[in-house]
Amino acid sequence: MTLNELKYFCELAKQKHFRKASEKCFVSQPTLSVAIKKLENELDVILFERRKQDVLLTPVAEKMLPIAQKMLQEAQSIKALARAEQSDSAELKIGAIYTIGPYLLPHVISAFQQSKESVRLTIEENYTHELAKKLHSGELDAILVSLPFDEPNVATLSLYEEPFYAALPKSHPLAGQDTVRLSDLENQTLLLLGAGHCFRDQIFDAYPLLSQRRKKDQSLQKTLEGGSLETIRYMVASGAGVTILPCSACQNGDDFLTYIPLAEAEAKRTVVLAWRKSFPNTEVLNAFKKTLHSSHIPCTQTLESD
Repeated sequence: MTLNELKYFCELAKQKHFRKASEKCFVSQPTLSVAIKKLENELDVILFERRKQDVLLTPVAEKMLPIAQKMLQEAQSIKALARAEQSDSAELKIGAIYTIGPYLLPHVISAFQQSKESVRLTIEENYTHELAKKLHSGELDAILVSLPFDEPNVATLSLYEEPFYAALPKSHPLAGQDTVRLSDLENQTLLLLGAGHCFRDQIFDAYPLLSQRRKKDQSLQKTLEGGSLETIRYMVASGAGVTILPCSACQNGDDFLTYIPLAEAEAKRTVVLAWRKSFPNTEVLNAFKKTLHSSHIPCTQTLESD
């Protein structure tokens, strides 16, 4: 049994298709097929039920998969430790969800590089579920996400809590209020991120009636679902509707928009740093944690370090 065979096994379990798995592994389809068959022969079990269009994991493969994934993670940790030992320049690969990265990382990157000049910092933005996969596979070392986030063999550090604000055109009838209730926005053209963004889910969790109304609305609200907060911000500035933003996205002045805190106490989120418990370069990781805790966004409440 080799690490490559386990890698092919995990990718085929993910893609459920030999051609797609081989492309992801950058090998030919026959190479991957032979490796899977060799693994099955060595273990004397059938791992995949071959079907015309795809493959299906057998019960024993379902049990093997988390073990194989963990073995690959540990192998990545060994490689990372060796690279750090052999090189004068270590690397820290950070992931962040789309609604955190642009507003937190500018406060962090320069300060971290001043404290750790030899560390090469790489950044990736993605959805929470994709970042979690890459964290487990070793493609990322740590990720910035919001709660709830519960993954096996992953530790988290709470960084800050931030409230949600309504973003309105300055000419909007609600623009002069000190706070806005989510019920005030129920009948508005409310522009939100598309499905898959956890920030969208957090808004609906704070006020479920918004979700129910949105399902019934087949017009502009459904059409104008943005891919980024910045796109939605420009839509609101153009008069297309209103939106809800995390307060960290409301720190720059705007000639066309006004930002008003939401009245509901539950309209907020907690941002955390998450990393594999087995990540070997604790010195670099601890330096990054320290920088995060010292980088304060004005509207947020910094949470005590664990």
